[in-house]
Amino acid sequence: MVKVSVIMPVYNGEDYLEKSVDCILNQTLTDWEMICVDDGSTDSSLEILNKIASKDSRISVYHQENRGGGAARNSALQHATGEYLYFMDADDELDLNAFSEFYEISKEHDLDFVIFKAINYAEDTGEYFETDYYNMAKIANFASGRVFSFDDLGDLIFNISVTPWCKFYNLDFVKRSGAKFLEGSIFHDNQFFWEVLFNAKRMYFIDKSYYTRRRHSASSTGAGDIRYINIINVVNNIIRLFEKYDRLNDFKDILYNKKVLWTYTRYVEIKDEFKTEFYDELKRDYANTPDDFTDFLDTKNRFIFESVLNSKTKREFDLLLRNYELRQQNSELKNKKKLKNFTKYKLKKLLK
Repeated sequence: MVKVSVIMPVYNGEDYLEKSVDCILNQTLTDWEMICVDDGSTDSSLEILNKIASKDSRISVYHQENRGGGAARNSALQHATGEYLYFMDADDELDLNAFSEFYEISKEHDLDFVIFKAINYAEDTGEYFETDYYNMAKIANFASGRVFSFDDLGDLIFNISVTPWCKFYNLDFVKRSGAKFLEGSIFHDNQFFWEVLFNAKRMYFIDKSYYTRRRHSASSTGAGDIRYINIINVVNNIIRLFEKYDRLNDFKDILYNKKVLWTYTRYVEIKDEFKTEFYDELKRDYANTPDDFTDFLDTKNRFIFESVLNSKTKREFDLLLRNYELRQQNSELKNKKKLKNFTKYKLKKLLK
């Protein structure tokens, strides 16, 4: 049995693929296998993979018709034989000491998985930058350097990045959890993440960035195309998982607010040409929520939810939300003005 199975889904990654694979080839821990699944690439990705694999027997290459990253990862999982599991994207980079350090920590503490930070690289500007989502500061403050479980985290479960490449998993644990990636969705990471998290008894957070995520225009999660509508199905699947593990009542307030927040955020981000279809799907979905759904929503999310149901068209919905935002901005300006006048008044009193 090799120490680490590396899974890399590939779709049209010819510009970055060799550099990403080099991050695995040059790891200080050398006992690994790499399973690459070409997801119907239309560029030279498959040829590049086959060329690399011909020079290193640790690399296996599989090809499938284009079915998305989730399907590619699920397919690769069937071939993984290692003690531990790592997911690598075909356009990113990984610290060369990562596997050695992850493996040592995982063995020492008998872990289900390790969590670590990532940094972003903006291809357009050449800048490296951090984000709260990949820094996971709240998790670092709570759990850095110690073993913890799902039950230890409480609401902090929502502060862990769902991305698989900032985790290092015990493969047997993953197989026992039954976790799979959601196929046919660009947001496929969520289902896998929550399934393994619910089953985790021994996690460990390393307060260090090992992974560099490349941000570029070709990214599927930044495309703003019709696939964004699938966020509705993704959020509903997450809620069903909380029901499956009998934890929905513990987190209803957070989950129901996040359902509205996540779906509305993607509605705002989707291209205008797809907004009507997204609005229609939101309306159908919101009409089938539980009777107590609005009881848990904060003021803004309740307004969004009710505006979707009460409006007759996308345009009417957009106008309702625009009017709401303007009222909020006006209220904030009034409050700032009141605070400024009050401060002036107190200052005059003190100067007398």
